[in-house]
Amino acid sequence: MTDESFSASMDTEARKAALEIIATLVYIKRIAADRLLRSANVPDDLIKRFLKGKDATTGGALSKRQAASLILDELAQTGQDGVVIRNLLKIAADWTAFELAQDEYKARAVVQKAREMVGTLAEADAREKAHRDAKTTTAAARQKADREASLKRESALLLAQFEAHAVEENTQTRGYLLEDLLNRLFVLHGIPILRGFRRNAGAEQIDAAFELEGWHYLVECRWRTKLANIRELDGLYGQLERSGMQTMGLFLSVNGWSDNVVPVMKQNPNKRIILMEGYDLRTVLAQPVDLRRLLKAKLGALNLEAEPYFSVAKTATPSIRRTSGTP
Repeated sequence: MTDESFSASMDTEARKAALEIIATLVYIKRIAADRLLRSANVPDDLIKRFLKGKDATTGGALSKRQAASLILDELAQTGQDGVVIRNLLKIAADWTAFELAQDEYKARAVVQKAREMVGTLAEADAREKAHRDAKTTTAAARQKADREASLKRESALLLAQFEAHAVEENTQTRGYLLEDLLNRLFVLHGIPILRGFRRNAGAEQIDAAFELEGWHYLVECRWRTKLANIRELDGLYGQLERSGMQTMGLFLSVNGWSDNVVPVMKQNPNKRIILMEGYDLRTVLAQPVDLRRLLKAKLGALNLEAEPYFSVAKTATPSIRRTSGTP
């Protein structure tokens, strides 16, 4: 039997059991309405129809079974019958007021049936939940695999682009290419980023900006033959001073910076800039290290150790530890 046919069969059996509960456990219709229907959260308007409904053929009062069948049919139209039926089964499973029934032995049989149904439905619910969980897990695993495959594929393309840019002789063109690559990399890693823009009536050019952990970062990009010097960071310091208090800076210099940059930055009480170089960028593109993880590690080094530069080599796997270049 398939899951669908089993579920349909259970629904049919549960409805039959609910009808027997209403018809058998309480002899007086008014008391049945109070002890069973109202406790099972049947709407008041349907309870009134249960009590006062008339047979269309004879004009006489409906039996409890007839009235209960009409109520369940009405509830089925809005999809509420399942909840009410389960409520009735739970009420009957705990039922002890057998003195209210016309036939105590028949009422006890109905209660026993209800207890069996409650157990069977609980098992069915557990199986259904396990099936849903398995499907969810499988879907999540598939989505994760798809994301990882996409990340690997797109990262490889960006890495090829990065290496192709290295032979570009025009430093201005190379700078624009770097900004585009950086934007695409941040999007790929799910970090909200703004492309280059101007502010303060066009007086300031911002290469890029991104948001991480509730903070905003202004980005300054450099891909020049010469090493960056401290004067090149002064512009970014100025932009940060003219920004909100919850704004920091990322200075990306592909070819690194002169030896005096880090010591001078450590002397500055305004520690709001983290450094990133080409090796950091290339390692992220090669995927041994996640971009978000690297940025958070750099921020942690700045906040806790007053270190503006945290090398990706400290987070990468041993096989790609750095062997040369900026420490």
